[in-house]
This record gives sequence, C-alpha cells and structure tokens, in this order.
Amino acid sequence: MPRRSNGSPPEKLDLSEVRFTEVTQSTRADFENLFDQPGGPKYCWCMAWRNLGRREHVENDEKKRAMMAMIDAGTPVGIVAQIDGRTVGWCSVAPRETYRRLSPQQDDREMGIWSIVCFFVPRALRGDGLASALLDAAIDHAIAKGARTIEAYPVDQASPSYSFMGFRDMFVARGFREIGMTGSRRHLMRLER
Repeated sequence: MPRRSNGSPPEKLDLSEVRFTEVTQSTRADFENLFDQPGGPKYCWCMAWRNLGRREHVENDEKKRAMMAMIDAGTPVGIVAQIDGRTVGWCSVAPRETYRRLSPQQDDREMGIWSIVCFFVPRALRGDGLASALLDAAIDHAIAKGARTIEAYPVDQASPSYSFMGFRDMFVARGFREIGMTGSRRHLMRLER
C-alpha cells in the first residue's frame, strides 16, 4: 500500500501487486470491509442500478441486506482489488439482466451481455491507474464467465455526476465503441468479443 512517511508524498501504487477476486459468499467479507471503511460507499452498497422493491428512501442497511442477499444467492455482482490482503477497489460487473434497465435502447432479447456500472477506489489511491486495472480485470472476468458483449455507461471526465461509472476515455482506450447516449451525460459503449 502506498504510505506517507514524514510528510513525504505517497509511494506510487505498484499495479503488479494487485490481485482481483470475484465477490462470492466466501469473499463477501472483503467487499463488506471496503464499503464499510471510512470514505467507503456504504451509502449505496452498489444498489443504484440493481433491482430494489422500491427506490425512494431506502436506508443504507436495507441496501446492504439486498446486496448480501444477492451474493448469498450466487448472483454475480462484481470484483474487488486487493493489495497485501487488503481490499482497495471495486468494480460492479455482472450480467446485464441482474441490473434494472440501464438505457432506453436496451433490447432484453440480447443474450450474453455483461454490464460494468460502477467503480470505487479510495481517494488516497486515485490517480495511480487502479480504476484502469479494475476495468481490465472486469473485462477479463466477464469474458471468462461467458460474456459475448460488455456494455458500459461512462461519462466524460468533466461530468458533474455519474463519475462512479468510469470515464469514457478509459473505455475507448480498451476498444469500447460508443453506440449512443443514455441520458444527457452517460455514453452507451460496447466491447464485442
């Protein structure tokens, strides 16, 4: 882990030390620890794009219970990044049908599509390429699980919202092509395999 000592800048993150793991029943504690840490996204538990019975005024603990129920049921939810056994990042990558409707253009008859909808990297680790490494690992994970198409919904770097969905240039650099917009900020992008 990058550390500060005596006020000096943190060490550069060594991406070769990062290990990526699917979140399952046996690894869910790693996911929970990341979300529960100070600054973690415990306000959403990555349920913003997932199906909840109701969407308004859902308490954080209810979101957490819904996510844990998905994990316990064996529903794919994503991957975590770890360094020296400590969880340091998250990417929500799963079959598109496990999310609520992600774009107006969505054709639910299409099969084999996995969606990437969220990244979380703690503030202290941002800017060292961990999000890009998570994206690479998410692509590999989806393909290994049988994805024929990977869909994403990133925004431009200057977007005032939805930055948790990743930035467009990161996806373009990996061969994603834009096929439209979903809303006024999110680009609908696809990688075909």
